[in-house]
Amino acid sequence: MFSRLLHPSTICRNITRLSYSQTAATIKVGAKSEAVFAREEKYGAHNYGPLPVALCRGEGVFVWDVDGNKYYDFLSAYSAVNQGHCHPKIIQALQEQSKIFTLSSRAFYNDLLGEYAEFITKLFQYDKVLPMNTGVEGGETACKLARKWGYQVKKISDNKAKIIFADGNFWGRTLAAISSSTDPSSFSGYGPFMPGFSVVPYNDIPALEKELQDPNVCAFMVEPIQGEAGVVVPDQGYLTKVRELCTKHNVLFIADEVQTGLARTGRRLCVDHENVRPDMVILGKALSGGVLPVSAILADDDIMLTIKPGEHGSTFGGNPLACRVAMAALEVLEEEKLAENAERLGEVLRKELSTLPKDIVSVVRGKGLLNAIVINPKFDAWEVCLKLRDNGLLAKPTHGDIIRFAPPLNITQSQLQECLNIIKKTILAF
Repeated sequence: MFSRLLHPSTICRNITRLSYSQTAATIKVGAKSEAVFAREEKYGAHNYGPLPVALCRGEGVFVWDVDGNKYYDFLSAYSAVNQGHCHPKIIQALQEQSKIFTLSSRAFYNDLLGEYAEFITKLFQYDKVLPMNTGVEGGETACKLARKWGYQVKKISDNKAKIIFADGNFWGRTLAAISSSTDPSSFSGYGPFMPGFSVVPYNDIPALEKELQDPNVCAFMVEPIQGEAGVVVPDQGYLTKVRELCTKHNVLFIADEVQTGLARTGRRLCVDHENVRPDMVILGKALSGGVLPVSAILADDDIMLTIKPGEHGSTFGGNPLACRVAMAALEVLEEEKLAENAERLGEVLRKELSTLPKDIVSVVRGKGLLNAIVINPKFDAWEVCLKLRDNGLLAKPTHGDIIRFAPPLNITQSQLQECLNIIKKTILAF
């Protein structure tokens, strides 16, 4: 039996709610954290390389570790907690529904799926929603829908349909997802790969237009901003041109909004910055406010109804608990005007980050509260993140030299200023 001394839930119950100023001194990772690291290393698969911090509680923009240290969360679980950790309204929905009914499977109707479907389709203005669980399942579902539409509607010959992706894309690590990846750490050692996928450079309209000449292409799936690639923002007008070309060539425009959607970039969807309407939208992560896995695919009838009963599904997709939680999560985004807050504070964040020394921070980029800095190669981005942790702010590198800054969207201006002070203090110490 595990010692209660090492059990995170026991430790976290004893953490007091200190003001941030009381924990802003240099943080030291203690023995309790080290014990958590060691146990996971011994018994868990080594498929992640986490920053050494052992978290056990979250509230709003803050998280606590098992040693009682308090941090600003500047990753937001890769935008899954846009509404902030353990948002009271979302938690209340979870608790109330969990006492009533959690799962029926889709073998039967339940009283909440239709309500949720009406709510989300009216909010985003699509005919239908197909509920799934994880973001990668959303991507897989979009690919299946695109192929089915390609055969039934576009009349592509059987087994000839092609889907185009952008270089640098990331939508998960299933075999289909890595078949579209250009990152060796995702695909190396896992072949053979899914046929019918091709890749064009991101933010390159001529390359996309050339590929769209192929009459067997049924879809182009793209992130409006590439998150995992390091918050790569395309040129203004790129998405508008993508929409025009897909329409011209009778190809579905699939927007992967799993990370960029749901107010993260300062709009309800990132594509709203250019007022374009994709044929399909994939949502996930913050669709549950980080409470449980919920994803969704939105499309109109001519696409969605190509899949018939028994041809696609999920035991947990559309379960009552997920439906109730998702509605609460979406209501929080709207009621608290989190897109507007992300837009306003994102501008402040980028302006302040741009004052950092260029010989350390060579690039600042992003939209809303999805941002990144590029660290000069002569410095170590991992070491920067360790120092940020020691100063009370959590972030993590991607692709070696890039650090994402993406706090929960309910962060206040005064909290953001505290975070900027931490970031500046940390960077200037190098």
